[in-house]
Amino acid sequence: MARMKNLGCVLMALAAWSCSKPSAVGQEPVAESAAQPAVATAALSPQPAQLGQPAPDFTLPDLDGKQVSLAAFRGKPVVLEWFNPGCPFVKASHTEGSLKGYAAAETAQGVTWLAINSGGPGKQGNGVEATKQGQTAFGMQHPVLLDEAGSVGRLYGAERTPQMYVINAEGVLVYRGAIDNSPDGEGKSPEGGKLVNYVASALQAVRTGGKVDPPETKPYGCTVKYQ
Repeated sequence: MARMKNLGCVLMALAAWSCSKPSAVGQEPVAESAAQPAVATAALSPQPAQLGQPAPDFTLPDLDGKQVSLAAFRGKPVVLEWFNPGCPFVKASHTEGSLKGYAAAETAQGVTWLAINSGGPGKQGNGVEATKQGQTAFGMQHPVLLDEAGSVGRLYGAERTPQMYVINAEGVLVYRGAIDNSPDGEGKSPEGGKLVNYVASALQAVRTGGKVDPPETKPYGCTVKYQ
């Protein structure tokens, strides 16, 4: 009986060795893991857009289904506005705060202004109809693009609505962050007591060839409702 027990132990040891043996001489045992495919997946994920670097190109449909590409506007300043018609901060900014009529004033001076809705299906403010209603209610004359998959929002690292990006005429990202320093969205509670429109400041620097200061601020508002 003892001999058979010893034989069983030897067989179990051999089986364990064969399951963990190196695939080649000098290599450590390789264990299969669900984490291995994730490495390849992560490598395919783009790095968020970087300040001082060319703004990543993208193509998205507008509310009429027309494809709009960022590259088509090279040669003029571009403002990207992350948008959610159901967000109370967006509503406040467009009806009382710094975004009220502001895009129209800048587009009249040659700036391209694009709003982007990265809300996923079933999320707050998602879809053509809800976005059109918001566009009409807020008197927005500039295009609103749909990014339901959230790929462009993630590409730019968009976290909030509203969140703003300024791209100069050379296609370089020079500002990202809040529209202003009043986190209530209404422009009534500016930090430091004086309202500062960061996008207006950045665009003025772009026009005069000056330094954008600050190039980045902390955005406020609703979280982007990614799918």
